Amino acid sequence: MAKTNPKVTARKKRIQRIRVKIFGTAERPRMSVYRSNRHIYVQLIDDAQGRTLAALSTDDKAFDSSELNSKCERAKKIGLLIAAKAKAAGIDKVVFDRSGYLYHGRVKALSDGAREGGLEF
Repeated sequence: MAKTNPKVTARKKRIQRIRVKIFGTAERPRMSVYRSNRHIYVQLIDDAQGRTLAALSTDDKAFDSSELNSKCERAKKIGLLIAAKAKAAGIDKVVFDRSGYLYHGRVKALSDGAREGGLEF
């Protein structure tokens, strides 16, 4: 039987603690962030219906990161693009779900980009 990583276990506990308090609706969806070593992913989720309203990542073929050097710059651009996508769908306010990650680095850059794009947290 494989050992579980204590960092992964601790993050899962943080996610559960956060999800009790955060809930997304159609008017104010949950903006969920997932951060891998190479990419960053963001979704706008309506928890009442269990639907993803919009999603974007640095892994998408439509995302061009050729002129961006750092992962933080890419995350900020993803924040700007998800804000534009949300505005097109008629969404102005979101609930930010950092998914157990520290509000620092790429997660902070993504949220700053979304705020610059016009989303309210």
